Amino acid sequence: MFTRIKEDINCILARDPAARSRLEIVTCYPGLHAIWVHRIANRLWTGGWHWLGRFISHLGRMLTGVEIHPGATIGRRVFIDHGHGVVIGETAEVGNDCTIYQGVTLGGTRLYKGEKRHPTLGQGVVVGAGAQVLGGFTVGDGARIGSNAVVVKPVPAGATAVGNPARIILPAEQGQTTQHRPPSTLLTATDTPLGCDPCAEGGLDAKPLQDMLAAQSVRQSASPKSDSDMSSDAFSAYAVNAADTDPLVKVLHELIDHTAKQDARIAQLCRTIESMGKQVNGSDASLDAERLNKLVD
Repeated sequence: MFTRIKEDINCILARDPAARSRLEIVTCYPGLHAIWVHRIANRLWTGGWHWLGRFISHLGRMLTGVEIHPGATIGRRVFIDHGHGVVIGETAEVGNDCTIYQGVTLGGTRLYKGEKRHPTLGQGVVVGAGAQVLGGFTVGDGARIGSNAVVVKPVPAGATAVGNPARIILPAEQGQTTQHRPPSTLLTATDTPLGCDPCAEGGLDAKPLQDMLAAQSVRQSASPKSDSDMSSDAFSAYAVNAADTDPLVKVLHELIDHTAKQDARIAQLCRTIESMGKQVNGSDASLDAERLNKLVD
């Protein structure tokens, strides 16, 4: 028993850079307390004391914010970081050396008793914050589940699952996440957003958008990624990419900036026209070329 307690404390010291001392870990880590309470509840549950095991588990949930069914199987050196909002179902199995962040659900999709309803995590699996792993399948050893991913199918050993619904990135493909993006989510220099014709709806010229997307594509191809950048693209426990290398995110930010600049120019043009003695109705709305020509004349 004392050996396992020592293992629990040492694994937190090794994985959490915020941990300062063993005393801090023992007294201030709810994820560790939840593991210890679960061991007591699981002993009672497997011994036939189902109500008492469930009651102990309920007390642990009230104290730590972590809900672990007493029938679940938790391995050695499992680290539940922060812990609040974690839910682990009755038939779930968590292997040795796993790391689980806050808000994770190891849940089921069926309501039949006596079946394997919850997932099995292999050894060394990392489950990012807010991820939902639902079903009675297996997540292989060393796999990673990205933040807020919704996983409903098996994950091979060493692979990464990201997105909703989760897509599987095999070890040989780590870092090439843009190649696995569905074609409908990739913009190219010849695409128009949402499949509409900008010239038909507001008199806007599509060429600036095409030039911007083409320039973005050139910048992406001209800047090679390091191994660390590739791994950060594929998985992040807190759904934050410090390198900000997602081309789709950059393009969307540039589109927002472009729209803001256009609105500012239209507002300035309206003020200039009004200073010439012309009244502009609905100056907050976009003006087409025909109305502007009439006002200037």
